Amino acid sequence: MPEPPRIPLTHLMGPPAPDRKLRLIEIVRRRIRERRFSRRTEEAYIHWIRRYIVHHGRRHPRDLAEPEVRAFLSSLAVEAKVAASTQNQALAALTFLYDHVLERPLTRIEGITPARRQPRIPTVLNDGELRRILAALEPLYRLCAMLMYGGGLRLMECLRLRVKDIDCDRREIAVHGGKGDKDRRVPLPEVCAESMQRHIRDQQKRFDHDRRLGIRTTGIADALLRKYPSADREWPWRYVFAARRTYVDAAGIRRRHHLHETVLQRAFRDAVATAGIAKRATCHSLRHSFATHLLEQGADIRTVQELLGHSDVRTTMRYTHVLNRGRLGVRSPMDRL
Repeated sequence: MPEPPRIPLTHLMGPPAPDRKLRLIEIVRRRIRERRFSRRTEEAYIHWIRRYIVHHGRRHPRDLAEPEVRAFLSSLAVEAKVAASTQNQALAALTFLYDHVLERPLTRIEGITPARRQPRIPTVLNDGELRRILAALEPLYRLCAMLMYGGGLRLMECLRLRVKDIDCDRREIAVHGGKGDKDRRVPLPEVCAESMQRHIRDQQKRFDHDRRLGIRTTGIADALLRKYPSADREWPWRYVFAARRTYVDAAGIRRRHHLHETVLQRAFRDAVATAGIAKRATCHSLRHSFATHLLEQGADIRTVQELLGHSDVRTTMRYTHVLNRGRLGVRSPMDRL
């Protein structure tokens, strides 16, 4: 099983020595964190900046300009054949580099415009397919899948849940720091309540063992640790779906991260194959199915928008494809023959 945690970047980015000149990547990290971008955005930007430098023979970006940026983006589209969203991400990373690190904003790059990402129809699973997939999953992964489908959770929102976020009595889940750093509440399915309580009891036994060994939790912001120094050793901050393995961070502290996303993704993919489903279904298809089935049941689209955490209702409108189904939907003229 892959080991999820990595060395916390905060330990790699301590205050620089007065006589040490910061490297370019270190400056990029600092500029990103000043703007409080997410960890994943930071990793993505660093990846594309490094790839851009390597593509041009490891020359410093200050010696490169618009023609080199254009050549790099063109190679991504023509040679690497990346998706439109991937090319846009690379362009955003380079724009950030030149705007906020080198302080030399890029001028218009002729021939290169942000690639248009065409809208795609979401993959939706029907009730029978969902039952077969859930039956093919191991109990732990089945519980994760039931939460993602029952509450419309994204994959990482599910895996980052902490004990304090689960309210079995009120049948609610509090999602903190979702996409766009937004918080929301989603329903905890009734059929999951008993399994969740049993799972949390099992996790508490492991937590008591970890506490005796001095094993702490990851992912708690430094600002919060300054206010609550023992938060990473307390039960409420424990991950609901904690990893089986631990690791030692750069400060020499042994910690336990949450379950790695690839573990659940692989288990779901295997379950889809076992269930004999031909659709291109992923963990995110559970979220699509949640929204689609709510609308089919007559839920208001604004309610679905709030449950999904969308800022714009137009994002939620993609699920109105369900209006083409049922007795009131559009009928094919072939059916009249």
